[in-house]
Amino acid sequence: MYGNFAFWVSIAGAVVVILVIFKTAVVVPQQSAYVVESLGKYSRTLRAGFHILIPFIERTAYRHSLKELAVDIPEQICITNDNVQVGVDGVLYMQVLDPERASYGINDYAFAISQLAQTTLRSEIGKIALDRTFEERAMINSNVVAELDKASDPWGVKVLRYEIKNINPPHDVLSAMEKQMRAEREKRAVILTSEGERDAKINEAEGEKQRVIKESEAAKQQQINEAEGEAQAILEVATATAKGLHRVAQSLVSEGGESAMQLRVAEAYIAQFGNLAKEGNTLVVPANLADLASMVSLATTIARKDPPGPV
Repeated sequence: MYGNFAFWVSIAGAVVVILVIFKTAVVVPQQSAYVVESLGKYSRTLRAGFHILIPFIERTAYRHSLKELAVDIPEQICITNDNVQVGVDGVLYMQVLDPERASYGINDYAFAISQLAQTTLRSEIGKIALDRTFEERAMINSNVVAELDKASDPWGVKVLRYEIKNINPPHDVLSAMEKQMRAEREKRAVILTSEGERDAKINEAEGEKQRVIKESEAAKQQQINEAEGEAQAILEVATATAKGLHRVAQSLVSEGGESAMQLRVAEAYIAQFGNLAKEGNTLVVPANLADLASMVSLATTIARKDPPGPV
């Protein structure tokens, strides 16, 4: 009988020891923090690892995850500055930085921050018009985060960012916005078309202007070239004539030159007289027409003068 009693006592003692170890040995996971209370008061915060608590005196009161937490903010009705009701929802990202303040600063920090996010969002949407709500999402998100971060600092929670997911205006407002956008696109199309036509006309006028300038410059250069060519031709003819006369004069003073000159004058006289007879039926004949010798003598007298110098 005594042996059985001792056996059961030993078993009970073993169970008590196991329970005590189970209650006092704590393993904290990575990116977690446990808040320990000693006789109902805050004692310390346990980080990741193995820890031993004092039996029946210390206990794990709160368990917090130090990971970033995403909280969905349900859709709510907000009124813009121009009195338009829009439905806005979003998502909030936060992280526990101080487990002690997160445990004792507020009862449920996630619920409190989500409610504060809704009220802050309504306030920010009410400051701007409907058209700007789509353009100023970044500004709205930044302002909401700034307000929530100030409010959650005493709770040991850091609000990292807030993102608006959807902005849903009423159907009639959406139809009006679509009409406005369509009209704006048509206006831009008309403006772009008119600007294109204007630029095309400007380019055509500029091209015509350049063409006229080029043609006038070409005509001017052509006239200059023709004038220079005519002047050069006249100079060449005059030079050639002067050289020919000089050679004729030199030939006259050489042996046989006078006889050749007389023959040439006689031939020219007869040829020109023959041409006069071909031009009409009426011909006036000079009195000394038969006096060919006097004409030749006159040419010989002129040729006997001193020939001009070299050209």
